[in-house]
Amino acid sequence: MPPKWEPRGEPVRVGTHDFPDRKLGRAVPYGIYDVAANTGWVNVGTDHDTAAFAVESIRRWWNATGRAVYPTAGGC
Repeated sequence: MPPKWEPRGEPVRVGTHDFPDRKLGRAVPYGIYDVAANTGWVNVGTDHDTAAFAVESIRRWWNATGRAVYPTAGGC
């Protein structure tokens, strides 16, 4: 028998994809999926989904993971 993720007719109310909170602000996730390594990495910030946030997320992935996994690639 397959697992029950949530009883039918009783959904759990959740926030939207960027998790807004009136007191704490907004947490914005930015995900990177490495197809070759079949791994994912998520950076969470308080900036909106902007090009600067995307670039910073990729830079953080490169410095935390990418550089070690791909030592012969150029980087930031």
